[in-house]
Amino acid sequence: MTDIAQPHRILVTEDEPAMMEAITTVLGRAGFSVIPAKDGKEGVEFALRDHPDCIILDILMPNVDGVTMMETLRRDTWGKTIPIIILTNLDASDKMIETILRNQPSYYLIKASTSLEDLVEKVKNVLSV
Repeated sequence: MTDIAQPHRILVTEDEPAMMEAITTVLGRAGFSVIPAKDGKEGVEFALRDHPDCIILDILMPNVDGVTMMETLRRDTWGKTIPIIILTNLDASDKMIETILRNQPSYYLIKASTSLEDLVEKVKNVLSV
C-alpha cells in the first residue's frame, strides 16, 4: 500500500480580497492546500490551530498587523520554527528588517516586484519541494 502525500498547507494572511483570491488560486494550482485568513487576528488563531507548513503574511492589516502576528507566533513552541514569507507593499525600514531577521526563519518580498509565480517558487524553495 502506498502512502498518498498530503499537500503542504500554506496559511495566507491577507486583507485585500483580490490579492487573497490570486494567491489562493496560484498556490492551489501548484498543489498546495491554502488556509485563508483575512487579518492578523485570524492568522494567529488559524496558525496555532492548524499548524500550517508555511505562512504568507502581509504587514498592514486590520486588527493585528503582520509584525505583531509574527512576534506572537514566535513566542509559541510550534511557531518558533514556522517559515514565514512576508509579502507586502511596504519598503523595509531598518527596524522592520531587524524584526524580520530576529524572527527567523522568515523571508521578505515586495508585492510590486514579485509575481505570483515568483511567490510559488519561493514557497517551494522554503519547503524544499
